[in-house]
Amino acid sequence: MVDFVGAGCGAADLITVRGTRLLQSADVIIYAGSLVNPELLKYAKDGCEIYNSAEMTLEEIIDIMRKAEAEGKHTVRLQTGDLSLYGALREQADRLDGLGIEYAVCPGVSSMFGAAAALKAEYTLPGVSQSVIVTRMAGHTAVPDSESIEALAAHNCTMVIFLSAGMTGELSERLIKGGCKPDTPAAIVYKATWQDEKVLRCTVGSLHDTALANGIKKTALMIVGGVLGSDHELSKLYDRTFETEFRKAK
Repeated sequence: MVDFVGAGCGAADLITVRGTRLLQSADVIIYAGSLVNPELLKYAKDGCEIYNSAEMTLEEIIDIMRKAEAEGKHTVRLQTGDLSLYGALREQADRLDGLGIEYAVCPGVSSMFGAAAALKAEYTLPGVSQSVIVTRMAGHTAVPDSESIEALAAHNCTMVIFLSAGMTGELSERLIKGGCKPDTPAAIVYKATWQDEKVLRCTVGSLHDTALANGIKKTALMIVGGVLGSDHELSKLYDRTFETEFRKAK
């Protein structure tokens, strides 16, 4: 059996209880060494085989899983954040399907939620934005034309931008070209929930200068939108005039 486990966004105590138990029972752990907090490896039992996938290819990762399965061992594939976002889950799962190896997925806390916590922010504020766009700039992996930064910025809702910390100049220009005003609130959150976390508030127009001034080149999220500002409406959830099945209007 192979269990894919979301390691969470950084802090070792932000892994799920289920994820912790899976780590404790694993005979083999393959972890994303460039991003996963090594403190999580302390959950491994004595004799557990541990491999750093940052030094491996897809074929090498699958080969370890195949060998472990043949020996009746339990493998945990430990990856950063939640595997549903930029986790390369599908390509590994397809290989396991082809080999007839069973697997399951344990969710984790994505860095986008770690960043929101660091900012003490709510991505969906009444009267400001009720949608969140999660995206990235094109790099080694292409982005469809219909999902260009300009096209997505035109929606004027909250944007969480992954894997683009080294391209903040281009990102700023393209956000503005898509319709964001230069003074639109923005933030850079470096290594959300890690001990060396940095929270940098800025605007779309000053995004690049802020990144340069703070030496941000990787391992950071950019958050853009009015939800980082001060204006918003109150929700109906606790409005005294709003009646629900649990509460009468007053």
